Amino acid sequence: MKSDLSSREDIHLLVTEFYNHVKADDEIGYFFNKSITNWDEHINKITDFWESNLFFKSVYHGNPKRAHIDLDTAHNYSIENKHFGIWLMLWFQTIDKLFEGDLAERAKHNARKMSTHFYMGIFKNRVSNS
Repeated sequence: MKSDLSSREDIHLLVTEFYNHVKADDEIGYFFNKSITNWDEHINKITDFWESNLFFKSVYHGNPKRAHIDLDTAHNYSIENKHFGIWLMLWFQTIDKLFEGDLAERAKHNARKMSTHFYMGIFKNRVSNS
């Protein structure tokens, strides 16, 4: 039986495993491998994000929607909805491999909401820049 997410260490494990899959993915790995120059820093920042998101701690400082809009701009507006679908699939698979429980389900639910929010931000940015 798997346990639920319960600590920063759990989130760090989840984020690390997830990005191992992302980096190797033929469809979305390119965006990350081309853009992230310091993987340890990125893993820690995303761990902060999910720790804040799931445990209601104020450890993350940033604007993830803006980061995704900037990433899309840097890649000639080539991020598509299908890329978010792949991202979600890898996130769900990694969670399901490692954890189960209420917080694991919340991590999936929140990621689903965020992917829509981020993609809509990307779309809005494209419209305002055209």
